[in-house]
Amino acid sequence: MLEFRLDARRGSFHQQIATHFAADWTVIFGPSGSGKSTLLRLLAGLDRGSSSAPGRVVFNQQALTDTAARLWLPPGHRSTALVTQQPALFPHLTVAQNVAYGLSRLPPGQREARVSEVLELVDVHDLVHRRPQGLSGGEAQRVALARALAPGPKLLLLDEPFSALDGSTSDALLDRLRLWVSARGIQTVLATHDAADAFATGAEVALLREGRLVALGPAADVLLEERERLMNRLSE
Repeated sequence: MLEFRLDARRGSFHQQIATHFAADWTVIFGPSGSGKSTLLRLLAGLDRGSSSAPGRVVFNQQALTDTAARLWLPPGHRSTALVTQQPALFPHLTVAQNVAYGLSRLPPGQREARVSEVLELVDVHDLVHRRPQGLSGGEAQRVALARALAPGPKLLLLDEPFSALDGSTSDALLDRLRLWVSARGIQTVLATHDAADAFATGAEVALLREGRLVALGPAADVLLEERERLMNRLSE
């Protein structure tokens, strides 16, 4: 379970959220500027929030951030992976080398097997020898996802990671990913502005508006208005 109480200011934007995500798969839904990316960066440890405000992030009963105790674990010590819209692959490494980057502690045979497994999952196993500059935007996003999955994180944070993929490709990848993380007990949080992602996964949905959590629960309840809008669009 992921529990947090966070306070962050970015210019005129103020995010203030206190809640917990107990579901295996949670979708953070909201329009651009609602604070989805800010929340994921705080959970991942890439941002620390407001120094003057209390903040706390606890995952599976382990404190990752606690400003009162002056505790802040850096991203590499959180067993957490964050995948964003920007792949940020190492340009001098091949696809296989990028994915293997965080696997230095594994024996060579296990490392190769893990790289092959996650590249197969995201359907880019035929691109192992390419470098990032030879990839399309969608291919690079899938490689970035494979790199995040390879070390076996306990918490997976996804910030609209399929934005460069077409709808059918994104849906197929999302289905495979859900099964893969579920089988390995990886709690996943997906930020999106596409309500279809929430309905497709049947996930718990956290609805954000202007930096605040306004609803948390099943997609059918939290996104009732959004579902009606989508149905009206389909019937036109």
